[in-house]
Amino acid sequence: MTTAIFPAAPEFHAASDAGRPDGRRALAGRPLAAVTGAEIQAPLITGGHARYANLDYGASAPALSVVSAYLNEILPYYASVHRGAGYASQISTSVYENARDIVRDFVGGRPDDSVIFTRNTTDSLNLLAGCLPLRDGRPTGEVLYLDIEHHANLLPWQNVPHRSVVAAATLAATVDRLRDELARGGVSLLAVTGASNVTGEILPIRTLATLAHEYGARIVVDAAQLAPHRRIDITADDVDYLAFSGHKLYAPFGAGVLVGRTDWLDAGTPHLAGGGAVSDARLDSVSWTTGPARHEGGSPNVLGAAALARATQVIAALDPEQWQAHEDAIRSFLVEGLQGIDGVSVHRIFADSSPVSSSGGDLPGTGTIGVVNFSVEGYDAGLVAAYLSAEHGIGLRDGRFCAHPLLKRLGLPAGSLRASFGLGSRLEDAERLLAGLQQLRETGLGWDYVVDAGRWVPANDTRSYPHWAPNTPGTAGAAPCTVD
Repeated sequence: MTTAIFPAAPEFHAASDAGRPDGRRALAGRPLAAVTGAEIQAPLITGGHARYANLDYGASAPALSVVSAYLNEILPYYASVHRGAGYASQISTSVYENARDIVRDFVGGRPDDSVIFTRNTTDSLNLLAGCLPLRDGRPTGEVLYLDIEHHANLLPWQNVPHRSVVAAATLAATVDRLRDELARGGVSLLAVTGASNVTGEILPIRTLATLAHEYGARIVVDAAQLAPHRRIDITADDVDYLAFSGHKLYAPFGAGVLVGRTDWLDAGTPHLAGGGAVSDARLDSVSWTTGPARHEGGSPNVLGAAALARATQVIAALDPEQWQAHEDAIRSFLVEGLQGIDGVSVHRIFADSSPVSSSGGDLPGTGTIGVVNFSVEGYDAGLVAAYLSAEHGIGLRDGRFCAHPLLKRLGLPAGSLRASFGLGSRLEDAERLLAGLQQLRETGLGWDYVVDAGRWVPANDTRSYPHWAPNTPGTAGAAPCTVD
């Protein structure tokens, strides 16, 4: 096997590193935690292989090695949970139910908060949409949300009474717009993202929770992006509901979770009508149970819940300062490097958010996480992503990130590029990306690319893949996310 060597570009070492030989290199020269698959080799279209530089954590993060080991340990005991008298069933039930307590502790939940396991964040928010309070069969209020939301926190509310607010040019002015809308009355729920999945900017959750409660509304936070990067305490922040996903939190097997106050959840429409969700079922009627079981009909995702709980334990044990320093070092290095390449633009939503560091902007509880959004002048985002993958072994995300309204308002209707990173990342990953983009600007593409099934792919691709994988990874299952 031939391995390609990508030398670091000295010009990308920012001036802030001058005189600090153990500056960012010491903070982020190696991963903060071991992840499964960190050393896989990606075949290059030009020949040879390179260590896969995973800059797509925001889509799905690799499993923590500790989580992978834990899954191998409990897998022999996997069995159906609840009501099973057998030894393995009893152990699996204990693992599954204990996972609720672990997750509740991880987010600083109140003792009586319900912890419901779902398929993902989207599923959690759809569940909550079915639990909005009713009077005479009609919702008692509207859901209020911003135009910057991921579709998971946008589409579920379009089926109930709702209002949307266009975010302002600054976080401070956006808070003012939400205040004005809440003051009009009639809002039962404020739905906000904890951190933008497009730009990584953090919203002032505690401020927004206080604001919602001041006007008689509750708040739900889409923490799919926030939870893998920040400590969350819903009791301290007075957040009513929180949703996030295991697949973004270093836990495989696709479990999500909704944590929050029980009254709405116990009275809401059962999310999955089926076994386990009832106290008594008859041929033409049913009595639903309360608690998490009300919404977890059918056999639950035991291993997914277990993996999610174990991942939260690993993250909760991290030193907060070291964790933040590691992420800050990579993000600041990457943003400064991107800004130094001709024709590359870094995008953000709010003028008063911190563009480089996650130390915070003008509002308490804000800043940025390990997500950087950018575009390259003269190149379609999908083509750049295909080039970086095929010629440099780099994985990142392109498109509209399931946030179409936001991309349009950013002036990027055709999409952009997103580099995202986390505990398993290292500064070398950012160096590889910068070197690849610099090469693109200086010498152009090194291969011909075509559009196949809506995606850019290398022409005449003869690379080999694992024997168990389809040999068409570039086009298989391309999402129909076209520009409208």
